[in-house]
Amino acid sequence: MPTIYLDDFQPGQVRECGQHLVTKEEIVEFATRYDPQTFHTDEAAAQASPYGGLIASGWMTCALAMRMVCDGYLLDAASLGSPGVDQVRWLRPVRPGDVLRMRVTIREVRVSQSKPDRGIVRTGWEMFNQNDELVLTTEGTGMFRRRPVADGA
Repeated sequence: MPTIYLDDFQPGQVRECGQHLVTKEEIVEFATRYDPQTFHTDEAAAQASPYGGLIASGWMTCALAMRMVCDGYLLDAASLGSPGVDQVRWLRPVRPGDVLRMRVTIREVRVSQSKPDRGIVRTGWEMFNQNDELVLTTEGTGMFRRRPVADGA
């Protein structure tokens, strides 16, 4: 049963969504399956790359961000999914040993005109490393149900 509804979001609200320690093994495993560029999969080749060492795929960084947001609040929410994101920016490489944290800022909340039992929440996501350096930003839209009205209320 959801505990977070559209009605619980307010513009300007900030949600911190935990931390994640990035390992070399998960970088290589993800990249081997989904983004097998050598600077994600091969330490020697990555050392000779412009990055000077192994880095995570940006798509892995996005997947980690999604997981952190799910664990931070989305799994407790009356979520109806998302029509998409407007932008994704990888601002700094993510490396083995980085400790990432997520911050989500609510930008806009509005009730649907055609379906008033739900609405839209526009958010800005920011992911930081252990040095408080911004490594990822994205802006997106989520759809959420409104809190049910009790019978007889």
